[in-house]
Formats: sequence, C-alpha cells, structure tokens
Amino acid sequence: MSEQLTFWEHLDELRSCIIRSLVVVVVAAAAAFLLKDWLFAVVLAPRSSDFVSYRLLGIDEGFALHLMNTGLTEQFMTHMRVALYAGLLLASPYVLYQLFRFVSPGLYQNERRAATKMVGSAYLMFILGTAVDYFLIFPLTVRFLGTYQVSPDVDNMLTLLSYVDTLIGMSFVMGVVFELPVVCAILGKMGLINSRLMTEYRRHAIVAILIVSAIITPTTDVFTLLVVALPIWLLYEVSIWIVKLTNT
Repeated sequence: MSEQLTFWEHLDELRSCIIRSLVVVVVAAAAAFLLKDWLFAVVLAPRSSDFVSYRLLGIDEGFALHLMNTGLTEQFMTHMRVALYAGLLLASPYVLYQLFRFVSPGLYQNERRAATKMVGSAYLMFILGTAVDYFLIFPLTVRFLGTYQVSPDVDNMLTLLSYVDTLIGMSFVMGVVFELPVVCAILGKMGLINSRLMTEYRRHAIVAILIVSAIITPTTDVFTLLVVALPIWLLYEVSIWIVKLTNT
C-alpha cells in the first residue's frame, strides 16, 4: 500500500512519524523533569560510598563528593539536560518502532526480520553499555578523579555541571562501544570481515581496546583501566563468535 504513495505522501508520512516520536520524547522528558527527586537520586548515587557498586566491590571508604553550583541558571539547565537525556532513553523504543514502521513496507519479509533483529540488538546493547558505565565504570572514575589531589593543600571543588556532563558523555560513549558485536555481525554478513581475520588480529585489537579504555577513563589507576578494558575485550571475543556464526 505504501509503495503506491507519491513522493509528497511519503514525506507527509515521515513528518508524522517524526512528530509522533518528538511528542513521546517530550512527554517522557517532562515526566522525568517532574520526578526530580527520583531522577537525581539515581544520577547522584555514584558520588557516595553507599552506592551499590562500591559495596559489591568491597570499596567502603566513607567518602562522599560534595558538588557545588557556580552559575545562576546552572542547576535548572542541568535539570533540563538530565530530564531530556532520560526522556530520550525512555522513548527510544517507541522512536525506533516509528522509524521501522516507516521503512518496513519497502523491505522484503526476510529483510524485515533481519532489520528487526539488528535494531533490537543494537538497542539492547546500547542500554547494556549505559548500564555498565553507570554501575561500574563511572563510579570508579568518580571515586578516583573526585578524590585525587596533587597536594593536601588543594581541595577539590566539583561542580554539578561537570559531574553530569561526565556521566552523560561516558554513558553515551559506552553505549556506542557496546555496539561492537552488532557492527561486526553486519560487516560479517557483508563479507568484509571473518572470524579468522579477527582471531589473527586479536593482539592488535587488545592494544586498541586498552587505548580506547584509557581515553574513556583518563585515570592513572591500572585497576580502573582493566575494569573498563575487560568488558570491551569480552565484546570482541563475542563478536568473533557472532561473525563465525554469520559466515556459516
């Protein structure tokens, strides 16, 4: 039915898809904005040693980072930024559904099934990467950088804005990094890579993983670096297995 639509009718359908997606994102962001206490209880939890990850890792030093505000509008704008990011995360399944609903009529049945698996896998891996960052990588980074001092005479005065920007930035980066198995599966399906090639270049990949891990967590703490590199290395090993299955 959609194949009989004119070019302008396709544009109208795309516009409707975008508008519906934006409405859901705005509604989700507004809900997150109104739930300020719950939202920032989640966002600010890693700054205290009471955070669940510290307890599970046996890190209990009784530390709590004190965040400060230095701008008149900074707290309000940070509140809006966090609410918008939360709204995007909450509404992303619906947005993906709308985009898939728009393009799916032009796909064959087998292409539609493959696209569904790819989009669903990409979304789940992004959420998994965000969760790994929130529960593991970001807390260790905050603990190290937030308490690091070049001298006892120099106190850390951390702003709310820097804390939130670091959390959102690292969460987005880890979400993208966790797309590695999906990207490798696509490249394997296209015949651009294979499991033998990935196995041969495993040592090069490990070096690249360590470099990426050092960029994600710019600390001198070897333990934190290894904690970040380990899940990425596991993703690479899983990607080899996925590509092997794809090429068979």
